[in-house]
Amino acid sequence: MSMLSLFIFFLLAFAMTYFMRTYALKKNIIDNPNERSSHNVPTPRGGGVAVVCSYLLALAVLIYNQQLTLHIGLTLIAAGFVIALLGFLDDHGHINSMLRLAIHFLVAISVVISLGGFSEVTAFNGLVLGFSANIIAVLFLVWLLNLYNFMDGINGIASVEAITTVVSMAILYYVLNTTLNSDILWLLAACVFGFLLWNFPKAKIFMGDACSGFLGLTLGILALIALKENLALFCAWIICLGVFVVDATYTLIKRVLSGYKMYDAHRSHSYQILSRKWGSHTPVTLAVAAINLLWLLPLAYYTVTQPLAYPEFMVLVAYLPLILIAMKLKAGHPDA
Repeated sequence: MSMLSLFIFFLLAFAMTYFMRTYALKKNIIDNPNERSSHNVPTPRGGGVAVVCSYLLALAVLIYNQQLTLHIGLTLIAAGFVIALLGFLDDHGHINSMLRLAIHFLVAISVVISLGGFSEVTAFNGLVLGFSANIIAVLFLVWLLNLYNFMDGINGIASVEAITTVVSMAILYYVLNTTLNSDILWLLAACVFGFLLWNFPKAKIFMGDACSGFLGLTLGILALIALKENLALFCAWIICLGVFVVDATYTLIKRVLSGYKMYDAHRSHSYQILSRKWGSHTPVTLAVAAINLLWLLPLAYYTVTQPLAYPEFMVLVAYLPLILIAMKLKAGHPDA
């Protein structure tokens, strides 16, 4: 993948975000602050459509140039388009949460089938998961899709998480000289960066559900494709996504155990608590980038380069400090 190609798609996403901002202002597609919000100024939303459109075009170009197999490319395009369209419609008007979740499951099931299933996957040094691996894969995609939406709450955080994750994995692909295509990772980073400049440090437009769900699903599919290669590489993906996985999962479990509904609006994620404590979104987003590059990336590198009997153990090592941070901040607590 040439630098020129990356620059072209960066510019495309950047320009399209400008047009999406103009469109949102004209159509009054505004995110007004509520009890879940971490912002206090009405801001146009839906800018992430630029990421979706530019990345889907990038995938089509890779397929045309025979740099990406038709099967993998169409799986990413079809699934991503459906989820992005669903999010776009939800941004323009409310869609019933149960209908939305049902579509999430249908898309996830279709992806797992398209990838050939995961019944052959073994874990913990020889444990054959069989058909249950397919169920786990579906739940993984649905949860990652939704948690990315939950975590898209302050300036730049969803974009920075995506960029640092895919860049980290692209580096690991290069180190391993894997057969997996790293071009799709670099292109995703370029497209997201084009949007990020409109969203950080001061948000001129928000990403919206169309893109947050799209990113969560896309990252999940890329992780499952890596699982087809080897378990350690999949664990590296899970490690690199650790900040979002831990914060969203810990907060949800804490709230459900406290009697709250899963989709109740709230501001008790670790990142939201920190943004209030520190009085700004910027240092929180930069802290996420630092954790991803200085803590999670080295652990992911160790996981894929060392002949570990249990690469799953490295996921626990990576997550433990993040869990302790969530506990310290009282994430999910009603008074947080």
